[in-house]
Amino acid sequence: MTSTTTTASPEIATNSKTRVLFASLVGTTIEFFDFYIYATAAVLIFPHLFFPASSGSAAVLQSLATFAIAFIARPIGAALFGHLGDRIGRKATLVAALLTMGVSTVCIGLLPSYAQIGIVAPLLLALCRLGQGLGLGGEWSGAVLLATENAPEGKRAWYGMFPQLGAPIGFILATGSFLLLGVLMSDQAFMQWGWRIPFVASAILVIVGLYIRLKLHETPAFQKVLDKQKEVNIPFKEVITKHFPKLVLGTIAAICTFVVFYLTTVFALNWGTTKLGYSRGEFLELQLIATLCFAAFIPLSAIFAEKFGRKLTSISICALAAVFGLFFSDMLASGNTFVVFLFLCTGLSIMGLTYGPIGTVLSELFPTSVRYTGSALTFNLAGIFGASFAPLIATKLAEAYGLQAVGYYLSAAAILSLIAFLLIRETKDQDVNNQI
Repeated sequence: MTSTTTTASPEIATNSKTRVLFASLVGTTIEFFDFYIYATAAVLIFPHLFFPASSGSAAVLQSLATFAIAFIARPIGAALFGHLGDRIGRKATLVAALLTMGVSTVCIGLLPSYAQIGIVAPLLLALCRLGQGLGLGGEWSGAVLLATENAPEGKRAWYGMFPQLGAPIGFILATGSFLLLGVLMSDQAFMQWGWRIPFVASAILVIVGLYIRLKLHETPAFQKVLDKQKEVNIPFKEVITKHFPKLVLGTIAAICTFVVFYLTTVFALNWGTTKLGYSRGEFLELQLIATLCFAAFIPLSAIFAEKFGRKLTSISICALAAVFGLFFSDMLASGNTFVVFLFLCTGLSIMGLTYGPIGTVLSELFPTSVRYTGSALTFNLAGIFGASFAPLIATKLAEAYGLQAVGYYLSAAAILSLIAFLLIRETKDQDVNNQI
């Protein structure tokens, strides 16, 4: 008589598909809602309330400079939260990043103005903006990894698309809230206190996001790292010393995404309301409707990335963005509302195409043990070069050389990203979640 002993292997707790996708989507929706209400207020509100001592154009430039602070802070947040994400796990880090972002946004809504406390007001605004940047630096990458590291093989680009959908949803909520407030109250009331409502109300979204994320398990890919005790002591150092070429290529590849978006939204909003004669409400309405194109083309890009590969899809989109830059000036400065609307729809459609697969592309560049840090750094460094000063640079170019120069700026950024994608390896058919 023989006996056998069976040792049961420990089961890895798994997350439901619905919870994973919703948790990754809700977090990025919150972060981009917070970010976009700041971007809108930086053009429409803050020059008057926090920089009234300066002339009209100078006040706008100073306000846009505080907008840029968050992008400079994002790589710091990427290194900080990336370290935590690659050392202790994705779940706890995502909760901490969301809290940092949420608290900073609510505080902006409670800040006294320059008329009340003088120079301290813009300093506090800059500090809160710094907090937003730190939180976003860790939030985006964690949300993407939550989706892609829970995805079945062959569907990583599709799962990685869901966090990206948070961008247009957050933009719609942010723009819609400003439009609604503009309808419900007078301009005077809106400027005095109404603008604060979206910032303070974001606390509700943060609570919902925290509730969902606290119920998640660790991702299967990173759980393997923990089980094998393969955590890297200093993920930032590992990325810099062993994966630096990937970091550089990933950063350049993502620049086009940022430039397209912030020229089509922040710069276009400022130009449309100051140079083209549109009211705040009129231009925001056009942008709000055009954002539906942004949302529609994100899942389409994920389908392309799964079918044709990340590399070919991204190269084709960058080429399309470069061509769009050549028509930038003629469309935006046409004086025809339909053509301006078509300009916004085209720009945001291209944004959806480039934005959909970028999270999957950047996350698949790095092994699991340093993936949080690596993908966060590439995305947020691209934010510095492609977004932080994009509205400022575009405004200076337009004033000095005309709108055509802004279009060339967009085309140059697209070509630069295209070259980076040519040098990045294809990862469509690789089992990247088993690369520790």
